[in-house]
Amino acid sequence: MSFRLERGAAVRPEGGVAFRVWAPRAGCVSLRLERAGRAHDFELAREGEGGVFAAHVAEARAGDDYRFCLDGGEGLPDPVSRCQPRGVHGPSRVVDPDAYAWSDAGWRGVERAALVLYELHVGTFSPKGDFDGVAARLAELAELGVTALELMPVAAFPGQHNWGYDGVFPYAPHVGYGGPEGLRRLVDAAHASGLAVLLDVVYNHLGPEGNVLPAFGPYFSERHQTPWGAALNFDGPGSDEVRRYFVDNALHWLAEYHLDGLRLDAVHAIVDLSARPFLAELADAVRGLERGLGRPLHVIAESDANDPRLVRSPARGGLGLDAVWNDDFHHAVHAALTGERSGYYADYGSAAALAKSFEDGFVLDGGYSVSRGRRHGASARDVARDRFVVFVQNHDQIGNRGFGERLDVLVGPAERRVATALLLLHPGLPLLFMGEEYGERAPFLYFVDHEDEKLREAVREGRRGEFAAFGFPDEIPDPADPDTCERSRLVRDDSHEAAARRRLHARLLELRRSEPALRPGAALVHTRHDEVTRWLRVDYDAQRGRPLFAAAALGPCEAALVAPPGARPWSLLLASEDPAFGGAGTDAPKQLEPEARLTLAPASVLLYAAEPA
Repeated sequence: MSFRLERGAAVRPEGGVAFRVWAPRAGCVSLRLERAGRAHDFELAREGEGGVFAAHVAEARAGDDYRFCLDGGEGLPDPVSRCQPRGVHGPSRVVDPDAYAWSDAGWRGVERAALVLYELHVGTFSPKGDFDGVAARLAELAELGVTALELMPVAAFPGQHNWGYDGVFPYAPHVGYGGPEGLRRLVDAAHASGLAVLLDVVYNHLGPEGNVLPAFGPYFSERHQTPWGAALNFDGPGSDEVRRYFVDNALHWLAEYHLDGLRLDAVHAIVDLSARPFLAELADAVRGLERGLGRPLHVIAESDANDPRLVRSPARGGLGLDAVWNDDFHHAVHAALTGERSGYYADYGSAAALAKSFEDGFVLDGGYSVSRGRRHGASARDVARDRFVVFVQNHDQIGNRGFGERLDVLVGPAERRVATALLLLHPGLPLLFMGEEYGERAPFLYFVDHEDEKLREAVREGRRGEFAAFGFPDEIPDPADPDTCERSRLVRDDSHEAAARRRLHARLLELRRSEPALRPGAALVHTRHDEVTRWLRVDYDAQRGRPLFAAAALGPCEAALVAPPGARPWSLLLASEDPAFGGAGTDAPKQLEPEARLTLAPASVLLYAAEPA
């Protein structure tokens, strides 16, 4: 399967541009082409009875700006705009996706089990704050052991700086980041560095400013409501074209920009009661494109529903997505190491919760949730661990705190090393948040740049109200202040301590590559734990490769436990308190007999492997 986008503006090989737009609410549609300061109008003809209008304009070419006029009204940008050069309120621009000279013909992608994701916000990752600024750092990420970038949303949004979840033109890379050409250059450079690139896309809502979709058709439905208002129309009258709009969007990113996958934002907020859910349709379309391209394409969902059906195969009643973000692991680690128990952390904090996240995937898998006041989730014990994305930091878990504190600000260095080890020894797919690898301490705050002052004030008030219960609403950084974005920019640290942190990440990622038992989905994982002295032992029993076990002391006291049984002694592979990693030193035995007593230093992790036969 190959893919060509038929809606919007398509540059034709024979010359000219074919314009096509779905506008069932309009009686007539015209095209206003802008060139050299002059406007030229062309009528579009109705195609059949589906509400699609089209025209081939021989004199149009790539680089022209245009708008659609509905029933003689003011011109509006194209819902399928590939570029918004003057922002979300300006005209759309014709882009030729075949004009870029790609150099990645030999790229074969990254298999799911080899994914080590690195989530970043393009605008604050580098001093330049654009795609080229990201490209300049690719070599160091590849050297660390990262295998895939995961970009926070880049679809055109109002203003200059934004998290990206207020995007309103899902097909148009933000011009402040470098627009379509900048994104292509980044993906091309990433592939040359051996890195895949995944993009965060938002199919559960659009931003409030610059959203033109309701003027064109029934993209939204009042039948269902979401935290952002009326839900996108995935199951009502007119929903066939709405579903096509977002399926085409996914395929366009993967085909036109050579991306390797998508992260679907908050799929629990996609309301769809149809017999064949939109997400299943999307997964099927991506599988078809994957077969045509001959390389892996990944569709990863974010969901707080703890629903394993997202990643089960269609043959087993699932939706067929590749993986799902597992917030439970984050909450279990965070609560155990920080002691926080407010909000959803009330369900976590125990060694048992952390053990369950290793062994079963979800912690809340049908049991009672204190924070929700009801049962939550379903069992995922039948789901391979390489279907879960795990993390100890991400944009939400940092940025949705009042002051955007990273874990390095909340816990000490030893506890932070424990978090790193638990993450990279987990049998799931690990995700790092930008700067985590060296201990970035700059906050990652929530910020927007709406042009509508009333909307800016509404965001301010909403943010203050959200944290009023904590007693500091007036102190919360103003999301609309440009300084809030600037404070979130990576500072970067080249100190001895930062280098030690990088070495810990690099060593753990090297072990994930070299030890078959640590490859996601390859091993059977069994756990032991103790709540009194707060230790966790994880045993890895691989079908291929030698057995391993990891032991972690979660609290401020020493912990004593027993090594697993076995036919051979255990050899030490890694100690989190090794001075090379910034630790205070370790007297852990280099060799350990099966079932021997092992004492762990406070807040430390040891990794052992069975000696060769």
